Amino acid sequence: MSESEKFWGVVPAAGVGKRMQSDRPKQYLLLGATTVIEQTLFQLLQADCFAGIAVAISSEDPYWPTLSCSQHEKIIRADGGQERADSVLSALNALSDKAADDDWVLVHDAARPCLKTSDIHRLIQTLKGDAVGGILALPSHDTLKNVRQGEIVDSVDRNKVWRALTPQMFRYGALKKVLELAREKGQVVTDEASAFELNGFQPKIVEGHTGNIKITRPEDLILAKFYLEQE
Repeated sequence: MSESEKFWGVVPAAGVGKRMQSDRPKQYLLLGATTVIEQTLFQLLQADCFAGIAVAISSEDPYWPTLSCSQHEKIIRADGGQERADSVLSALNALSDKAADDDWVLVHDAARPCLKTSDIHRLIQTLKGDAVGGILALPSHDTLKNVRQGEIVDSVDRNKVWRALTPQMFRYGALKKVLELAREKGQVVTDEASAFELNGFQPKIVEGHTGNIKITRPEDLILAKFYLEQE
């Protein structure tokens, strides 16, 4: 890694979070004294390694401008897209006049507020010399089943299965290219690693912390509050 390489954060935050059954997107729900997205961005900024963090926000979002973090000197607003990949690509475009192709980008879910700064540093230290990049993930401890129409087909070898987390860390130029290719081909991209997989790359796995949960349902807020109180 050269001294000139920089690290950039990207946070797709244009989702509406329908499963939360709330009057607002889940990233704006209160988690203690702050919102979910404020806690998420606080964790990223605490790592003290980012040259800037691009946050992709829906153009019709009334909540973002009311948050003090929206005015932070390292936060760059980008337009959110229809899908996660669209928001990430929009955020990358917002960094185009600042980031070099060989710079690293760490994409992190807005709804993962319990990220440990130690995980960010370990991800960077493990992957900064890698040719492709990789993601934080957790090995599966549960027995997994292949299911078709409500019936079990067979069991999956859990030793070969990991749960993808974020951040996911890749070179700026390469990430932008694979996401653009996926869009051109109409391919479904559920996370950044899958865009690389579709192009024949094999991203690395770095084990993350179990507390790095994604807030999806109401009960997740209670669990996130518990993890943060343990800090």
